[in-house]
Amino acid sequence: MSESSKSTAALTLALVQHAMGDDLEANRRASLDGIAEAASRGAELVLLPELHASEYFCKIQDPDRFELAEPIDGPTRGALSAAAAEHGVVVVGSIFESRAPGLAHNTALVLDKDGRLAGVYRKMHIPDDPGYNEKFYFTPGDLGFEPIDTSIGRLGVLVCWDQWYPEAARLMALAGAELLLYPTAIGYDPNDPTEEQARQLDAWRTVQRGHAVANGLPVAACNRVGREPDRSGAGFDAEFWGHSFIAGPQGEILAEAGTEAEVLIATIDRDRTATVRRIWPFLRDRRIDAYGDLVKRFRR
Repeated sequence: MSESSKSTAALTLALVQHAMGDDLEANRRASLDGIAEAASRGAELVLLPELHASEYFCKIQDPDRFELAEPIDGPTRGALSAAAAEHGVVVVGSIFESRAPGLAHNTALVLDKDGRLAGVYRKMHIPDDPGYNEKFYFTPGDLGFEPIDTSIGRLGVLVCWDQWYPEAARLMALAGAELLLYPTAIGYDPNDPTEEQARQLDAWRTVQRGHAVANGLPVAACNRVGREPDRSGAGFDAEFWGHSFIAGPQGEILAEAGTEAEVLIATIDRDRTATVRRIWPFLRDRRIDAYGDLVKRFRR
C-alpha cells in the first residue's frame, strides 16, 4: 500500500505568511517560528512562501545576488529538515538553488515529517517583468510536473508564476496529486492605482480557485507580506500583498489571511475530491482526442 493510500481523509495544513528583510538569520527564524506555531496548532503540513530565506532579490539584474544561492543540501534544507523532524510535520520550503556556476533554479523542497527530503520541484514558468527579473537568475525547471509522495499524501507542488497556468495544475492532477500547493512571492507595484491593485489581487485569487474547480482538488497558496525596497535605488519597490489562502475542491475559500504576518490554518477533507469529481466529471468529459493544438505556441 502506498504512503498516499494510507493517509487519512482529514488533513490540517498551515500557511506561514511572513515578511522578509535583509537579515537572513531573522528570515530563517521567522520561518522556523511559524513552523513551530503551526505544529502546536495541529498542522500536519506546513507551506512557506517562495524564496523565504531572503528579500525578493529579482527586482534588478545583479550578478552579486547569486551569492544568495545554495545547494539543495545547504543551510535552508538543514534547518527545515530539523524543524520537520522536531515537530513531526511535512514542510514545503523554497530555495534559490545553486546547481553550477551560472546555473540556478527556483526550487521547492519537500521535507517529510522525519526530516528526510521527500522530493524537489523546480519552477517551470519563469517570469520576466519590471521588478521581477527572474529569467536573469533562474533556469526553467527540468523535473516536469511530478507530484511528490509523502507520509501524508501526494503533493502537487508548483511555484508562484506557475499558478497562472491551467496546464501545470492539470498535469499535476492527472499525475495523481491530492492537493495543489503554491509557494508565492507576488505583490503590487506601489505606483499602480488602487483599482488596478485590486484587480490584480482578485485575478490572482480567482485563477487559483479555478484550478481547484477544474481539477476537483484543494489548493493552497502561501505569499509573503510587507514592503521590500529596491536597495539598488532603481525604484522597483514591491508591496507584497499577502492574502494567502486555502480553498476546497469547488474553489470555496476555507481560510484566508490578510496583509500582515500570520500562520493560517485549515482542515481539508480529501474525500471530497472523489465526491466533487463524481458530480462534476471534468476528467471524464475531456476531449483528449481534440487537444493537440495545446502544444503549439499559437495557432495563427
